[in-house]
Amino acid sequence: MGERDADSISRAVDQGRGIAAADLVLKGGRFLDLVTGELVASDVAICGDLIVGTFGDYRGVREIDVTGRVIVPGFVDSHLHVESSLLTPQAFDRCVVPHGVTTAICDPHEIANVLGRDAFEFFLASAETTVVDLRIMLSSCVPSTDHLETSGARLTADDLLAFADHPKVLGLAEFMNFPGVFAHDPGCMAKLVAFSGRHVDGHAPLMRGLDLNGYLAAGIRTDHEATTAEEALEKIRKGMTVLIREGSVSKDLHLLAPVLTERTSPFMAFCTDDRNPLDIAEEGHLDFVVRSAIRLGVTPLAAYRASSWAAARAFRLHDRGLVAPGWRADLVVLDDFEDCRVSRVIAAGRPVEEALFAARRRIEPIGRRSIRARRVSAEDFRTPGAGPTTPVIGILPGRIVTERRDLTLPFADGARGVDLAQDVIKIAVVERHGRTGGIGRAFTQGFGLKRGAIAASVGHDAHNITVCGVDDADMAVAVNRMAEIEGGFVVVEGGRVLAELPLASAGLMSLRGHEIVRDRLVRLRAASKGLGVTLGEPFLQMAFLPLPVIPHLKVTDKGLVDVDRFELIDG
Repeated sequence: MGERDADSISRAVDQGRGIAAADLVLKGGRFLDLVTGELVASDVAICGDLIVGTFGDYRGVREIDVTGRVIVPGFVDSHLHVESSLLTPQAFDRCVVPHGVTTAICDPHEIANVLGRDAFEFFLASAETTVVDLRIMLSSCVPSTDHLETSGARLTADDLLAFADHPKVLGLAEFMNFPGVFAHDPGCMAKLVAFSGRHVDGHAPLMRGLDLNGYLAAGIRTDHEATTAEEALEKIRKGMTVLIREGSVSKDLHLLAPVLTERTSPFMAFCTDDRNPLDIAEEGHLDFVVRSAIRLGVTPLAAYRASSWAAARAFRLHDRGLVAPGWRADLVVLDDFEDCRVSRVIAAGRPVEEALFAARRRIEPIGRRSIRARRVSAEDFRTPGAGPTTPVIGILPGRIVTERRDLTLPFADGARGVDLAQDVIKIAVVERHGRTGGIGRAFTQGFGLKRGAIAASVGHDAHNITVCGVDDADMAVAVNRMAEIEGGFVVVEGGRVLAELPLASAGLMSLRGHEIVRDRLVRLRAASKGLGVTLGEPFLQMAFLPLPVIPHLKVTDKGLVDVDRFELIDG
């Protein structure tokens, strides 16, 4: 809700009192009282973008019959990266609003690592058009690390401050560089000082004890990286709001659900961080998270609080999250309350229909032709070493944390090779920003790949090209294909491209709608499984293997990284 004049306030007062017809009335249903948990039989009256009436009968200029249905507050996704849905903001809008998402809190961190300040300009322009209330957190760590990877951009505190007063900006996004916080790094301190008193998002995987206390003392208030019940409980008891993540790769809900109760729900929220269009089509978005939480034993009151009011409160959006007079009219009408089956969505008082999306001003995509990697050959993926034993990146399905596994591999002519008997294949990261031309090489265990190669230009956070493969020549074909399609996902076998998804906007986002992206993902999944891949989402799982701020072992364009030591591994 923006500035209100006397006339709009007067209209709201009269409609709320019932002496004038409301602009819109949802009639005949029940709404969830998030205070008591009661399902209240009542009309819900709306004036403009504001709820003005509950606990009563109302007449409206437009009336929608919701008999037999339940009305809950609109869902708030408390942490995501729109570009990681593989969609532009406007395509994302059409994809998620029908699932009840009326507010999305976005960190454009991925595209900012490629394009810098232009990413903020693009996302803020897009946010002014979307049906979902898209709020922006300014990316705090671009690049994520200074010495472990090559990024396409660098953002200083002054760069961020240039956007800080935009009405769609909420604060400073996930502060991943916790070593910089602890070391009082001048760049980190400058950003924390600049946003002191505003919301600062956390990123603190496995952080506990006194280190956590110090991190929180910097003014950081939320975290979406808790992966155990004990970790989550410590964090909320120390004043954090824990954002329970259930995305396409990172799935923490099963482990954290026991912590989400009616007592703790004011201090816990839901986020996706992120879900792709295929998973959204097959399962849902935040509606799926709510449904899953309730099936795991979370009470509906706790689940719906976390999906709306608690998330809004954590990010200081004090105008939404309740079905009550004076609150923003973001509402979800459910056919089934406990199974969270969405029937209709009201966004800022507007019934969501296709015409609402069609009326948006088009925002042109940015970041075309951003793949500037040098052409590679099979020889570029030879992996020399001092001997057959090497650290191997161990994949944990459904988690972005990896394990260090020291394994003995085939060794000949001074180079290590793949070992399919141990499910060990090659992984390489090729610098794509045209800065160094570097290639980091390593091995990973857990893909199941038996033939060929798969590659992606989505590789958190620097988004260099990541390729996994059994055959060096196929790895080269997959990497070289990236420049031809302006980035994306590719599956290769025998020198031939079997399936691909172009992501021509910054090598991260498709120029097509979510239905087309979903269909392409189906083909990519089938093609990768045909090569033996056993992971449910191999491309998105692979995208986190170059991320050197998530324990324990990762690989970047500069080489193999020991994340616990925050240093490169030699040899």
